[in-house]
Amino acid sequence: MAADESPEQGKQPERPEPEQERGPAGRRPMPPESRSTPERRASGDEDETRETDSTGQKSSKAADSSTPDAVSGGGEGERPKTGRERLVASVWPPRLSRAQLIVALLLFILGLGLAIQVRSTSDSSALRGARQEDLVRILDELDNRSQRLTDEQRRLEGQKTELENSSDQAEEARKQTVEKEQQLGVLAGTVAAQGPGINLTIDDPTHSVEADKLLDTIQELRAAGAEAIQVNSVRVVADTYLSDIRGGVEIDGKRVTQPYRFKVIGKPEDLEPALNIPGGVVQTLEKEQAKVSVTRRGKIIVDALREAKRPDYARSSSQ
Repeated sequence: MAADESPEQGKQPERPEPEQERGPAGRRPMPPESRSTPERRASGDEDETRETDSTGQKSSKAADSSTPDAVSGGGEGERPKTGRERLVASVWPPRLSRAQLIVALLLFILGLGLAIQVRSTSDSSALRGARQEDLVRILDELDNRSQRLTDEQRRLEGQKTELENSSDQAEEARKQTVEKEQQLGVLAGTVAAQGPGINLTIDDPTHSVEADKLLDTIQELRAAGAEAIQVNSVRVVADTYLSDIRGGVEIDGKRVTQPYRFKVIGKPEDLEPALNIPGGVVQTLEKEQAKVSVTRRGKIIVDALREAKRPDYARSSSQ
């Protein structure tokens, strides 16, 4: 019997593996990764260091920041810049060349010139919104002024011709001297005057019209060709001055109260439109709550006189 026993019966049965060493479904877990010994790791680091030093293509800083894990995990690398930071760094501080500075200066000068041109154009177009009738009236006034100057030039040329061609030059000179004296007396206010013109009345119940408004009125009448002006009982001449006082206005030191009555000798077709132009005297006074009336007359008498004063220092250059 002993000889008939097979070799399989003589072997020891295999011991089952412990249950905790088997994984799910009876599978064995993967063997853990073999740990390298310190000696092997040290030798590998030395080989890598030799290779880096020999090639000269790597640096310790590049190795530390080559991967995102090294930057985020170690905390030793620099944070990458965002798109906004890169844009700001490229713009500021500015890096301007000489050519760019010259171009910027030229553009600034051009813009300044355009701004000045636009402002001057807007200032000179005050009558852009005026009506067609008002524009025609203004043009007629300018034509009349030009015509008056032309007539005065012709008159003086005629006097010169008469003096040159007259047989009795002394008598002709005396005659012209008398006429010139009368003209200068009218302008100086030493003689009375009469002729066509207008009556201007300014009623100011609120006492809001001051001396500067009356002075603007006188200047506008002179510009329109007024030859003689009288305000109430005061003759207006070249050296007339106006000042404000309580309850009225003084003209050459004489008190003048409202309503202010102007007697003006000149061409009525020129004087009245000059006062009624858009933005002129009448509109300005009406804004001050004053009532203004302008009336044309065929005959105006200016009888207020001024005393002729001999100048203290001025003398005729012909003497």
